[in-house]
Amino acid sequence: MALVWRKLRLVVHLLYGMWIVARRFPRASASERAELNRVWSLEMLRLCGMKLVVHNDEARLDSGVLVVGNHISWIDIYVINAWRPTPFVSKAEIRKWPVVGWLAHQLGTVFVQREKRSDAKRIMHELAERLLAGEMMCVFPEGTTTDGQTLLPFHANMFQAAVSASCPVQPVCLMYEDAQGRQSVAPAYIGDMTLDASLSALLRATPLTAHLYVCDPLAPGADRRLLASEAQAAVQAALEGMRGAPAIVAEAPRVQPVTSASSSNNSPA
Repeated sequence: MALVWRKLRLVVHLLYGMWIVARRFPRASASERAELNRVWSLEMLRLCGMKLVVHNDEARLDSGVLVVGNHISWIDIYVINAWRPTPFVSKAEIRKWPVVGWLAHQLGTVFVQREKRSDAKRIMHELAERLLAGEMMCVFPEGTTTDGQTLLPFHANMFQAAVSASCPVQPVCLMYEDAQGRQSVAPAYIGDMTLDASLSALLRATPLTAHLYVCDPLAPGADRRLLASEAQAAVQAALEGMRGAPAIVAEAPRVQPVTSASSSNNSPA
């Protein structure tokens, strides 16, 4: 019964998100929209029984940057938006999801039909234009989700937009940790798992901590394969060795600093 109640609270929060976008966004500035998104996403994490810890945040770029990271779950999007609201590239099926698809569309998500090569070219052109205009965009270059314990190869074609726009690439690394300080695979949304089954597994595993490691940005380059390789290496290094990075815990409505000792006794993401 408790699980059903928690899911209902999440549904209400999603509906509240629709109200914010429909009623408050039209009168809000870009910075105000970002803050509304960030605070709403932090509350989404809290309702999921999750807190956010951000490491090496001083390395982050805030405009004209392609953010790339490992992909574990649908919750990754809310983790990144709770850190710094950023439009995403997502598979076209998400657009059809009730409430979530509408919200994603309103927040600037770019939907791609992966089975169409021509659509991929269109998306890269759109991303390059938005990056040139100073926007931020986020892609998951593994192309699918994993359990978060290992990385799949980063697809180089996902980096073409950064090459075309001559903009930097910022790798980020995600890891989920259970109450015992061990890496958790509970949030993973993989294989034939349904969204409801994924949500149930996540809620049953709480409390959880989402760790987001901000890797140093990669300079603009002319070789997308090299950029993909460098980004993958940066995320892999975060998975293996960023244990003692400075961290801040994000809590609505503001982000407050804490010591790294209080934030993590775990393996990094």
